[in-house]
Amino acid sequence: MAITKEVKCDKIEVVGDYKHLQIREIIQVPRLDEDGEPVLNDDGEPIIDSGGYHRRVLQCDQTLAEDEHQEVKDKAEAEWTDEVKEAWTTFQEEQEALRNPE
Repeated sequence: MAITKEVKCDKIEVVGDYKHLQIREIIQVPRLDEDGEPVLNDDGEPIIDSGGYHRRVLQCDQTLAEDEHQEVKDKAEAEWTDEVKEAWTTFQEEQEALRNPE
């Protein structure tokens, strides 16, 4: 039996005026016995343990990967309106002007 790890989208939070998406993914791996074989429950299915979490933040000026979780794509499409994208671009330009005054 091949050992596989699954990464599932666990939580999506929308943060701030510019609608940053905070993504939390849970990494799931099968529990193994001392011989490296998956431990099975009473129904013969592998027992799955949490391998931890992975967190990341996406901004509205980023291009989503083709293999992105569908839930993330849907949330980005709903939240990242043209108005939000324009506001984010304006904010970045203002910040750049403050860092590099002429």
